[in-house]
Amino acid sequence: MSIQERVKILIEEFNSLSDWEERYKSIIQRGKSLSVMNEDYKIEKNLVKGCQSKVWFHAELKEGLIHFQGDSDAAIVKGIVALLLFIYSGSSPQDILTTRPDFLDEIGLKEHLSMSRANGLSSMLKQISLYAIVFKSQS
Repeated sequence: MSIQERVKILIEEFNSLSDWEERYKSIIQRGKSLSVMNEDYKIEKNLVKGCQSKVWFHAELKEGLIHFQGDSDAAIVKGIVALLLFIYSGSSPQDILTTRPDFLDEIGLKEHLSMSRANGLSSMLKQISLYAIVFKSQS
């Protein structure tokens, strides 16, 4: 499934929820259903800088696609990690780099985050892009 198809699914899911309380619950539920991150990857070099909560990302390139693992020590942030991994994991470096995170505005997430969480979200997006740049340069 392409990034654009996953973005469409996410937007439809958020549009089907009646208010932000339901959307926050959905985000938290995504975090709870996130695959458990290998503890070996919860190391300093995988910490996302600029996040108030602890957020880890690990990425591997397999057959031209980047596969991410992620986790956080905060429920809502873990849900945001899960949301980003849903969109970007399993995609090519080029697709990640050319897909603007406009879907975050479309679902209204940015406007419903505190300043520190919005900064953390930007740091997570930057980290995903950095992985894509590195993997693209290696291929």
